[in-house]
Amino acid sequence: MVPIGYTFVFSFNDSIKSNIIWRGFTLDNWLNVCDQADVCGAFGNSLLVAVTATAVSTVLGTMIAIALVRYRFKFRSATNLLLFLPLATPEVVMGAGLAAQFLDFGWTKGLTTVIIAHVMFTLSFVVVTVKARVATLDPALEEAGRDLYASPMQVFWKITFPLLLPGILSAAMLAFALSFDDFIITQFNSGSVDTFPKFVYTAAARGIPPEANVVGSFVFIVAIAIVIAVQVRSALKKRKLLSK
Repeated sequence: MVPIGYTFVFSFNDSIKSNIIWRGFTLDNWLNVCDQADVCGAFGNSLLVAVTATAVSTVLGTMIAIALVRYRFKFRSATNLLLFLPLATPEVVMGAGLAAQFLDFGWTKGLTTVIIAHVMFTLSFVVVTVKARVATLDPALEEAGRDLYASPMQVFWKITFPLLLPGILSAAMLAFALSFDDFIITQFNSGSVDTFPKFVYTAAARGIPPEANVVGSFVFIVAIAIVIAVQVRSALKKRKLLSK
């Protein structure tokens, strides 16, 4: 918690460039966060990459997880193994390998290559998370829906999907956090495009501006707010069920 507290406190530091020595309290950093060149641009790039990669990996990962649990097909074991490999592969190896592939394809490094790279390494986390949720579902619930003449689409959207939703949301949040925070794979595949982790790393050589602390503090506050909201909603739902 000490580094997080330091980041939050020094986001109010009255400093222009180097944000190491406390020079006084100010709200200007929060009110004019985009005045520092490239901070908001890098943050926007990170958001774009994280949101896009999360959406793609969540959709693909959910479908793959359902297929692996519910169906038997050729090379199923090999697919499971391939999906677990990125979890055990060092990011340096994965980043360098993807960069080499993009060079072989003749693709220019930029936001597109970063998004593809992030989908590649977040997909496994989504599959593992959703797969655990799918394995706990009772097939009898879906069979009951089919017995009541529900179509396959109705069974999925009205029975399967609501039951999977907590696992899907957890997987999406994990994928977003991993993508937004990633530096190593991004460094290999981003070219001249800056993301927020890259900006902080580059700025560290000359002194991280207080606006970077503002963005970091903002992301942390939003994450905490989401966790609290989920916990409160879960507690209220549980209390409502117990009161019946």
